[in-house]
Amino acid sequence: MTVNSTVLYNNVTQMSIFTAKTFEIIRLIFTVITIFCFCIFLYFMTVLLIVYFTTPHVRDNSRYILFAHMLINDTLYLILTLFLSLAFLFNLYIQVPMCYFLLTLATSSFRVNPYNLAVMALERYIAICFPLKHVILCTAKRTYSIMMVMWLVGLLPGVADFVIFSRLVQNDFYSNQLLCKQEGFIVQPLQNTLRSSIYFSSLFLVAFVILFTYIKVMLVARKSGSGKSSASRASRTLILHSFQLILCMMSLTTSVTESYRGDYVGTLTMANFLLFMCFPRLLSPLIYGFRDEVFNKCIKKMYSRNL
Repeated sequence: MTVNSTVLYNNVTQMSIFTAKTFEIIRLIFTVITIFCFCIFLYFMTVLLIVYFTTPHVRDNSRYILFAHMLINDTLYLILTLFLSLAFLFNLYIQVPMCYFLLTLATSSFRVNPYNLAVMALERYIAICFPLKHVILCTAKRTYSIMMVMWLVGLLPGVADFVIFSRLVQNDFYSNQLLCKQEGFIVQPLQNTLRSSIYFSSLFLVAFVILFTYIKVMLVARKSGSGKSSASRASRTLILHSFQLILCMMSLTTSVTESYRGDYVGTLTMANFLLFMCFPRLLSPLIYGFRDEVFNKCIKKMYSRNL
């Protein structure tokens, strides 16, 4: 009986060691793949932003200003989420104030993304349906003002959440260190309700704006009777915005998948980051940026000079 118990104990120990090593290998593979994909994303983002900042007439166009803002916002979001995912994966404890600041900035940039898509759709709608007013309404100055409003709206839920959170925790909590996850700051169900309602109402509003502008632009395209008209191109752009919105909504699935609390929660966190955060934000700028005639020509010129 004692011999059997010893053999069973040794088998369990070996199995635990094997499982731990397997987990370490999987974690390392996911980390390498994620960093590699992020570097590719960063490279293409840099190329598109170089074109934007080195082309004067592009910097004065509200459409391209909003596009550059989307690129910068996505880059900020991915840098923050990559750091937070790696910190959680490798059990890095962070001071509560710094963690809360990083999480608030990441969630705010996540909220700003669909707002930016809605404003880009409205800009195309004005350009096609009210071309004479486009020069007056869609100036660079107005665009920058709208961007400030988007960030203000994106930050307001974080401020409301901080007010709720600060009233329910002791002051000495801020001197602690913890694994930086959103769940660590949920102290009342009202916080989850507030976040969910804001996310889904924002996405619903953006979807309505994109659908409305698409229908209006398609009506203009049909009246023009030309498949090559600017209205037809704008309608295809709005379809792309719908696709971008769907990709943005994919990020919301991480809250469901990460509710799993098993041994592989760290690996699941990295998989979510790779599939639902990094990949969509790599795909949409590539499709949007490289299909644009102005960006396409500038990129070809830039690479031809280097050759």
